[in-house]
Amino acid sequence: MQIDLPTPMLAGLSPAQFMRKHWQKKPLVVRQAFADVQPPASLKELAALAARDDVESRLVTAFDGAWKLKHGPIPRLPAMSKPGWTLLVQGLDQHLADARALLDLFRFAPDARLDDLMLSVASDGGGVGPHFDSYDVFLIQLAGRRRWRIGAQRDAVLRDDVPLKIIANFKPEQEFVLEPGDMLYLPPGWAHDGVAVGPGCMTGSVGFRASTAEGLAAELLPRFLDEIDGTGKLYADPRQEASAEPARVPAALLDFARRAVEAAVQRPLALERALGEALTEPKANVWFELGETLPPGQGAVLDRRSRMLYDDAQVFLNGESFRASGRDAVLMRGLADRRALTAAEVARLSPGARELLDQWTEDGWVQPLAS
Repeated sequence: MQIDLPTPMLAGLSPAQFMRKHWQKKPLVVRQAFADVQPPASLKELAALAARDDVESRLVTAFDGAWKLKHGPIPRLPAMSKPGWTLLVQGLDQHLADARALLDLFRFAPDARLDDLMLSVASDGGGVGPHFDSYDVFLIQLAGRRRWRIGAQRDAVLRDDVPLKIIANFKPEQEFVLEPGDMLYLPPGWAHDGVAVGPGCMTGSVGFRASTAEGLAAELLPRFLDEIDGTGKLYADPRQEASAEPARVPAALLDFARRAVEAAVQRPLALERALGEALTEPKANVWFELGETLPPGQGAVLDRRSRMLYDDAQVFLNGESFRASGRDAVLMRGLADRRALTAAEVARLSPGARELLDQWTEDGWVQPLAS
């Protein structure tokens, strides 16, 4: 991706300029960010996806002013002529190639932060109420019209009488209507309320990961268990004195435990490996169809569900880590960055790396590149 070239998608800014001026700083409204935009799915296709148990979906209704939330599978949708409902389908990029292609346009932000593409379709007046997100979001108007009200609100109080996180004291500062092809970027924490203007409103939402320190630690710490080889020394306390407080944890045992954890974290590449594996772990509802060995003379492309990252010493794919160096590392990083390798690049892999690529293809993580 050419990060220094201006693009209509970002109102004439280059991705580099956008990241400096707007990312996590201030909103941006882009008129006709996507000329001749086409939704990656029809209402019929979205309804079919929402009815599946391997697709994350929600139906939000506000009929007669009563907010209700239903989690999928959703076997049947209300009529589009009935005002006040919204269907949200999460992770559309995992199921449709066109959705994955739309998500890939936002890879000027690191893949480690990019999450998924959600699609919402609404009848007239449909929405999810005023709320705020803890992550960056690009809101793309794909069909119909939606009125947005936004505000940099820092005193938000949530309602406690509804099944959604709706702001009770919403204070909008700006208002505008998005037409098909328009886009709105919002940094984390900006309060916003989007309401469909007319039936058939369809909005794409490109969301990003934003882990808390505690949440990330909870993900990483169990992975350090893989760094323990079982050959460490046993705890010993030959100088332990008789205790009149038998229930007190001995200070020496606490020190032993602290050193054990620190040693696991400080092993070479332990933190890097744990982070890379955690960031590429597929979501719970993601599964891969088994394939066959990559045919000779064929290029390779990552399956749209695959997550691949790398650092200076390793590559990470779908929750697993692999050491890489030299030419193999350059080629594998190319696979991660471009999500594909040409046949000529595959031919340059070492026998060991080619064997690994074949295994990924058999696992369904990589697909043959169409010629």
